[in-house]
Amino acid sequence: MNLPYADEIAANLDRAEQSLEAARQLASQGYHDFVASRAYYAAFYAAAALLLAEGMQFGKHAAVIASIHQHFVKTGKLEKEHGKTLNWLFELRGIGDYGCTIHVSAQEAERAITSAENFLQAVRKLLT
Repeated sequence: MNLPYADEIAANLDRAEQSLEAARQLASQGYHDFVASRAYYAAFYAAAALLLAEGMQFGKHAAVIASIHQHFVKTGKLEKEHGKTLNWLFELRGIGDYGCTIHVSAQEAERAITSAENFLQAVRKLLT
């Protein structure tokens, strides 16, 4: 990777992989609320890596998500489903982190892991 932010891109992709592994381990122990957070962060780090490859950096999650939609989903570089996935994972993370009496189900947790894996795979394809 001969990009100006190659080290940062690689670090974000590594964090995405680590977040997925943490999500898998949390799921195996029944910590579904926390799975949602780690799965979202896996996708978030992948999204940040993709934006860095285009020379874009953002400090807010909403800006990262909006930029992924603007520069990758609307242009067809990423499928619409990947944009929906990122939105859903962000919403699910909100439930997992702040839901109080509402919790992430085992099924949602498993779907979150699969969705984040698919998002990361799509990002990796764009970066190669």
